[in-house]
Amino acid sequence: MAKDDSCSELLLDNQLCFALYSTSLMMTKTYKPLLKALDLTYPQYLAMLVLWEEDGITVSQISKRLLTDPGSLTPLLKRLEADGLLTRVRPKEDERVVQLYLTTEGLALKDKARTIPGCIVNASGQSVSELMELKRQLLKLRENLKPLS
Repeated sequence: MAKDDSCSELLLDNQLCFALYSTSLMMTKTYKPLLKALDLTYPQYLAMLVLWEEDGITVSQISKRLLTDPGSLTPLLKRLEADGLLTRVRPKEDERVVQLYLTTEGLALKDKARTIPGCIVNASGQSVSELMELKRQLLKLRENLKPLS
């Protein structure tokens, strides 16, 4: 079948969304073997990053940080709890709230994860400053897109 170039704005390779999507897929694939050594999935790793920053936060707070729905986090958090990395606690003063606390094992995993960012920088083939500029641009794009969501 002949390629129709008459509508170049609809060519897959001309789409910013596809460049972002396919890069995200490649990034996740790059993380996969690194996280396998920690017995974490990529979404679990993101949750652990938030908890390593701020232990004792609520499910709604971690949901906000990860830009996701609290209900979609529940199975992931239950799995991390079953794996002994965190505990979920409902405070007596408001049992609707669920607070998340790292266990000793969850805290220890942080030390094992310290090499991951450097591995990602190496895999990218770019300098730290190039990656920081790319991150800055992506965060600006994300912020600009917020009103549309």
